[in-house]
Amino acid sequence: MNQTHRGPGGGTWSRVVLVAAALLLSAPVHAQGPVSLRGFGDVGWTTFAATQSFAAVLGSETGRLFGGGVDVVVARRVFVTLRASRFQDVGQRVFLFEGTQFDLGIPTTITVTPLELTAGYRLDRGWRLVPYAGAGISQHRYTEASDFAEDSENVDDRFSGYHVLGGVEFRLMQWLGAAVETQWATVPDAIGDDPNSVSHAFDESDLGGVTLRLKVVVGR
Repeated sequence: MNQTHRGPGGGTWSRVVLVAAALLLSAPVHAQGPVSLRGFGDVGWTTFAATQSFAAVLGSETGRLFGGGVDVVVARRVFVTLRASRFQDVGQRVFLFEGTQFDLGIPTTITVTPLELTAGYRLDRGWRLVPYAGAGISQHRYTEASDFAEDSENVDDRFSGYHVLGGVEFRLMQWLGAAVETQWATVPDAIGDDPNSVSHAFDESDLGGVTLRLKVVVGR
């Protein structure tokens, strides 16, 4: 955190979107059963892997994020999901010297915007409760902006990551469901490059973490 570089990262971001679109569009072609398209919205609570860095700047290593996306479900069991979500919180710049933290009182807004592509399997046997699990790739946009800072002092970068997840969906009615989901994500070598940054001082570079989500699903 408090890095002082910018990176384009747009190529990787575009590739994730193109792969997601290709998988979503090709799913019906390869389907060996009924195909359904579903939408969902969710709210989650993430505990970041860089616990000390986020706690130092934002006052907590845990934050809330909102998201949504689409599922393509084939034969009621195989699924491909594209999700976008967003975390944002305001803290302050800090300075560490010989293990002592000094708060600088300069407001800093940190935003993390993951775009995630997941493929997985649903254990759907016609029950109201449907367990599922999956794994996938992600692109995380990370921005850090401070009041009175020069453009070169702010951060706007993108990083690739991986994740696994599992959850249980409960069918409330034919076209409506709710789910509880847990996800572990890793986004290696994302933060901590700047020798003057808090994350460098704490030797933390992973932008991933563990997320607990509540979802509302519309569709079969």
